[in-house]
Amino acid sequence: MHGLVLDPKRQKMSKTKGNVVDPLELIDQYGTDACRIALLISAATGGDIALKTDRLESSQGFANKLWNASRLLFMNMERSGITQWAPDQPANSSSAEDAWIEERFNACAATVDAALQVHRYHEAAQALWDFVWKEFCDWYLEVKKLRFDSYALSVYERMLRLLHPFMPFLTEELWQRLMSMSSAEHPKSISLAPYPKPSSVPIDERNVREFR
Repeated sequence: MHGLVLDPKRQKMSKTKGNVVDPLELIDQYGTDACRIALLISAATGGDIALKTDRLESSQGFANKLWNASRLLFMNMERSGITQWAPDQPANSSSAEDAWIEERFNACAATVDAALQVHRYHEAAQALWDFVWKEFCDWYLEVKKLRFDSYALSVYERMLRLLHPFMPFLTEELWQRLMSMSSAEHPKSISLAPYPKPSSVPIDERNVREFR
């Protein structure tokens, strides 16, 4: 599946060299999910993994980014008076930002699915990283907070399910908070919810181009 996990200087870890890393200490310092995605995104097929501090810090920043974006989303739910919602697949939205994020989510889901089929976990992790950080958090959510509605909740809920195998603890916590406000029946855990696939709902390409 992947090569050896090496130290930052790409040396094999051994007690003799004194460069062995205790994974429990890394988990305490950076968080379990941050360590998971740091390893996954570094696990290129046929190559070894150099366990570098900057990669772990970057992954911790990614987890914090998702957490803070989720807080913003929950605050906008309260501000918009949304107390209950159903996580059904939404109909095609007329707004440019919704059409764009739907197109980007479909592309991300397709990339993740294809990468997992051939065990290229680093490609799946990178696709999710780019979608969550660059597209959902930095662009879509910033626009959506100006005209917030339940469409953003649908995208967010599917994004958590897509990310769950890679960051199971954080996504479970956030999903449970979100689903506590759902008016529909749902599984007890995100791990029991269906893994999302690209949507078959037609997307207005004119809206996508407009947002781009």
